[in-house]
Amino acid sequence: MFLLIGVPLAFWLSRSKGFISKLVSFLVTLPLVFPPVALGYILLIVLGRAGIGSVLEEYMGFRIVFSQTGVFLAAFVAGLPMLVRPLQTAMGSETIIRLEQAARVTGCGPFRTFIFVTVPLVRSTVASGLLLGSARASGEVGITMMVGGNIAGRTNTISLEIFNSVSRGEFDQAGALCILLAVTGLLLFIALEKIQHKKEF
Repeated sequence: MFLLIGVPLAFWLSRSKGFISKLVSFLVTLPLVFPPVALGYILLIVLGRAGIGSVLEEYMGFRIVFSQTGVFLAAFVAGLPMLVRPLQTAMGSETIIRLEQAARVTGCGPFRTFIFVTVPLVRSTVASGLLLGSARASGEVGITMMVGGNIAGRTNTISLEIFNSVSRGEFDQAGALCILLAVTGLLLFIALEKIQHKKEF
């Protein structure tokens, strides 16, 4: 999801300077500057039965709020800016733009230029963004709790389960889950360090 939507979105934002692109850029960045619980509440209103959720459920039988779809959506919203923002900056560099222009002059079409020139040049940024976005998504609590509902066995994540364990007084279980997340975080850090030592161009 991050790869299919985030990479093309970052490319479009790096090339477009209009009002719509600025609005989209603001919405993408919002999870970084807005309290997660407040953002989750807004999504709950918009996607719930008081918003477009009622239309989706009535005519398509598709429910977002308090479902696994809601959990995935919350994770996606939380992690997307970690990929898009650095990738947008990388794709907007003059060096990459010149190389794209050179490819176009030699007869390479827009899509082939994007796939075979632009993306390979920013592959390290893509990899770093995917790791950071996944880490941010896995640690998300506020948006997930609001949109997913924290339903035991259905929409609770590891981070939410830590909260639930502490609420129930099961501190050993909470500690074990924290260790699991810490190990995962360490592995992500090691991977990021290796990626950052590689030069893109």
